Amino acid sequence: MALADTKIDTLIAEVRRLSDALERLAGPKPADNDFVNADCFVWSAPRLHLVPVPRPNRIELSLIQGVDHVRDILFDNTDRFAAGFPANNVLLWGARGMGKSSLVKSVHAAVTETVDHRLKLVEVHREDIASLPALMEILKAADERFIVFCDDLSFDHDDTAYKSLKAVLDGGIEGRPDNVLLYATSNRRHLLPRHMMENEQSTAINPSEAVEEKVSLSDRFGLWLGFYKCSQDDYLKMIDAYAERFKLADDPLTLHAEALEWATTRGSRSGRVAWQYIQDLAGRRRVALS
Repeated sequence: MALADTKIDTLIAEVRRLSDALERLAGPKPADNDFVNADCFVWSAPRLHLVPVPRPNRIELSLIQGVDHVRDILFDNTDRFAAGFPANNVLLWGARGMGKSSLVKSVHAAVTETVDHRLKLVEVHREDIASLPALMEILKAADERFIVFCDDLSFDHDDTAYKSLKAVLDGGIEGRPDNVLLYATSNRRHLLPRHMMENEQSTAINPSEAVEEKVSLSDRFGLWLGFYKCSQDDYLKMIDAYAERFKLADDPLTLHAEALEWATTRGSRSGRVAWQYIQDLAGRRRVALS
């Protein structure tokens, strides 16, 4: 009996070991995703989980200055989508620090104030682009509507993740779910560095086809919204808006002189530089920015 019991115990241990190995090969089970208690989420690809963000990092839409035209276009596109009408995927491209990602988050917040909170914002990190098909499987079964947002999107040499994005944007037999839009920001209009496109042309058997395959990615965004370096007047409007909002304004001449000097030391004028100056000013005056 003792020998038989030992064999049974050994067999059970072996079965458990095989079962554990199969579970590891199968990967993690999809997590339970609750879309009710948050408006913003971050996609965790390894866990197939949408992690709620209780306090999103965003500012009031009225504080984003100097991009009125693209702001209105993005708001209208987002508002139509939230209401259940057709809308386009959007690529926001151009000068760094001009509020591309801030605008996406602020427009989402403004639109959710006018609808019944069924519009959700899901941020996907650049390194998780290849997992977009798995994310689409989760989102298409939900009742809510989703903006899938990828910040600072670009692709380098030998990077094939762009093919997953192309399929989700427009291709594939199923296509993009009706309740999902994709918004992306990039410093590059075609999401590829110029030297990479030139290299493709010089080394490919058919140069035009090699470049066309990758440039076609940006063509699948229905809206291209360009952001350009701001003028001095626009920069000072940003400063004034922040100063008024956080009660930092006193002498406009002194405020503008300090802000321009700050921009000169940074070598550029942008919304990011304006915000950095306001943070410095608030810190010197011991004023909390909420």
